Formats: sequence, C-alpha cells, structure tokens
Amino acid sequence: MERIFQVFLAMTGMVAMSLTNPSPNPFPAPADLFRAHPRYREPTLQERRFKHRDIVPLLKALPPSYRLGVLGKSWEGRDIYRASLGNGPISVLLWSQMHGDEPTATMALFDVFRFFAQHDEFDHLRDQLLSKLTIHVVPMLNPDGAERFTRRNVQDIDINRDALRLQTPEGQILKAVRDSVQAAWGFNLHDQSRYYAVGNAPSQAAFSFLAPAFDEVKTMEGKRQEAAQLIGLLNRTIQEFVPGGVGKYDDTFEPRAFGDNIQRWGTRTILIESGALPDDREKQTLRRIHFVILLTALQAIAEDRHREVPLGEYEAIPFNNSNAFHDLILRNCLLPGTRSRFYMADLAYRADEVQGPDNRTFYLSSKISELGDLSTFFGFRDEDMQGARVVPGKVYGTVLPDFGAVRKLDAAALLREGITYVPVTTFKKTQETAGYPLHLMAPGSPLPREFRIGLNPSFLLERNGKFTHALVNGQLWDLQQDFPH
Repeated sequence: MERIFQVFLAMTGMVAMSLTNPSPNPFPAPADLFRAHPRYREPTLQERRFKHRDIVPLLKALPPSYRLGVLGKSWEGRDIYRASLGNGPISVLLWSQMHGDEPTATMALFDVFRFFAQHDEFDHLRDQLLSKLTIHVVPMLNPDGAERFTRRNVQDIDINRDALRLQTPEGQILKAVRDSVQAAWGFNLHDQSRYYAVGNAPSQAAFSFLAPAFDEVKTMEGKRQEAAQLIGLLNRTIQEFVPGGVGKYDDTFEPRAFGDNIQRWGTRTILIESGALPDDREKQTLRRIHFVILLTALQAIAEDRHREVPLGEYEAIPFNNSNAFHDLILRNCLLPGTRSRFYMADLAYRADEVQGPDNRTFYLSSKISELGDLSTFFGFRDEDMQGARVVPGKVYGTVLPDFGAVRKLDAAALLREGITYVPVTTFKKTQETAGYPLHLMAPGSPLPREFRIGLNPSFLLERNGKFTHALVNGQLWDLQQDFPH
C-alpha cells in the first residue's frame, strides 16, 4: 500500500519535502500532509485493540496549550476526557470510539494532537486553525467497550441509538458536551466493515461519509447542506489517494441516532466511516489518510471553503453496498451431493476475528459466508475453479501431542495425499495455528463435511485425478506455487 502512494507522488511530479530544511507552506496540499505524517504518528498506538489505560498517559502528557478535562465517567467508572485547543470563534467537536471496536479515528486524532504540539513548515496552518477554530476532541467515548473491543457499552446498549432516552452515561456526556460548547461542526467518527463496496463496483470502501438527515423526508438545506458540501470537498481529497474508494452511508433518518439528532439540534454534522484497504488489517494506512482528512476538513472550515463546492458532488458519491465483498470466492466448483452426484456452485468465505482472553490479540476463523450463484459478489481473492471437483479432506492417522509436532510434518506431502485434518491433543488457537496449512482438530471431534453457510470444511480441489489446491481454514493453497517440489 505504501508503494501505491509513492507512485502517486511520483506521477504528480511532487518532490518529497526535506525534513532537515523545510520551506514554509501556507497552503499545504493533502500530499504534503500525507508525506509528513510519520513525524506526527503516535508511536505507542500500533494496533487497533488499545485500551483506555493506554491513552490516558498520552492525554495527560499533552502540552499546556491543550485544555484537558474530564467530562464524566463511563458505566464502569473510567474517565471520559475532552481535550480542547484553539481560541477561535468557530466551535468544532470531534468524538471517536462511540463504538468500542472502531478505533481508527482515535489513532488519527492522537496523530493530530502531536501535529499541533510541534513547530515546523506547517506553522502557518496551525496558527490559522487555532485562531479561527476552537477544537474539542473526545477521543474515546466508550472506554468500557474499548476494553472488551466490542461495539456496545457495558450495559450492552448501542450508544449511537441512545440520543433520545440518554440511558447511558456516555450518551449523556456526548449530549452535554455538544450543548455546552455549542458546536458549529460535529465529526462523528466510526469504522465500518471491510466488506463494504462502493456502489456496485468491485472497489472496497476505504471511507464512507454521510451528512445525516434530520427528518424523515431527508431535507437537504441549511446546515445539513453545508455538511454535505464539506464532504464533497473531502471526497476530492481522498480520490487523490484512493480513486473510487469513497462511498456514501445509508441516509435513512434514524430518530434515535446521535448523528441525526446532533444535525437536528443545529450542529453541522459529518459521519466519517473508516472502511478498509487491501493488506491493511490494522488500518495504519487508513489512519494516515484519516489524519489528512481531519486537517483538510479543519482548514476548509476555517477558510469557509466548503461553500464553494457544488452540492452535486456530495449527491454523486455512490451509496455503500454493505454486503458485496468476501475474503475468498471460489467460482464454478463442483460440489459433492448425494448418490455420487456433483453440482456446480460458487463458494465464498469470510474470516471473523476471534479475540484472545486479553482482548488485544486475535486469530482469524473462516467460515462459508455464501454459496450458489455469486456473480454479483466480489472476492478479495477471487479464483475460477472451473472443472475442479471438491474432495473432502481426510484425517491424519496419528494423534499428535501438540502444534510443535504438527510443524514437523511435511504439510505439502499430506495435502497431496488428500489429508487436511490432524488430530492434536493440546493446542492453543492463535493466528499461527489458524493460518497453518493443516487443520488442527481435537481427537474424535466431528468433521464439518457438509457445505453449508456457517461451516468450515477443509478440502481438496481435484482436476484430472490430481489435487491442485487445498482449502484449509478458509485459506486457499496452490499445491504447485505455494509448495513447489
């Protein structure tokens, strides 16, 4: 992914800035901010499953120019912080991790904190933003959910559906801070599934935006229109980095949601959903682009530039297709049926993240997510298996004591013999064991032989009496390329 952006910068004829002798740039381009991001990247936040206790020291270490305060406590008593900076007349409120398992924006916000704490060629931008805006950031609204890496809070309530009843302390805090700062602009920062596509195109939605509706007829006027115009500007920015990678979130009015109600209460509200990019499961490239988006948005607000953007640019953004992608699609497989009959079907797999007991580590568990005619779906890996028969895998004849013993086996030779399962007395499910080309199983446990949604059979693909591929734990192995003789 980094290579993509290197090519982008080279094609546009941009020369990388010298970090030893930078020149002032009063109007930095998005590419300038993108290049400079590594200088501001918060190094302690490397993966998505960080906790409240990881960010509190970072907040307390902010320089005095930040006005740090505690807004209240979560249901379990964790402090919910607000960091404010700037003294301008335009009040901007940003909140992230309303859903505890949606941390991309939180990482980007801490990078923005570090940006404002430094002095370099972007000082003109800093001075402009801090003189025209007062920026309020709530970087982790749902710390109890973040502790468990779950969407909902510890009451099992979706905070984003609590804008009316206000039965969660976190929802009460968000309503109170919005009212107290009289936010002119609000940024509702979320993550969305990696399986979203942009419209009907085979493009992952790297980001999705929405100017939430404030009524059922989706009136587009006044402050909502201004939010939509700013999204049009931000869409231009992202298209430079990820062409075709921006979608628009479903704009059906949700009367219980905070975004819709904050828009209704008079704050120009923008929903930003961080989606996915190939080979970026920890969303570090998305984090970098998000950093650029946030600073670009703040500058546009400070300069009132969003008013120059035609509303049609927002309206032209394709809506999301929420169920378009699968991790793997095997097309035109011949599946075994009853009485030795075969039938043709496409098989799709998705890999769920299964958390470890510490809620920091995880492993991927793949299952059949769809089957049949999948011509309207896309696969991150998409393989045509025309003419290949699916042959259920066999079980290795010896029970092994642990994963170490499994690793001593010749996995390629076993797969070529049609063996995909190995009984193991003790093993721990980790990403290493889940990603191994042999399917570890407890001795005597039943095998998932059927091809049904939600199951995870491991099998071979056979052409002309020869096994060409193996599907183990939802991963496809080419027996020639992945295991050359």
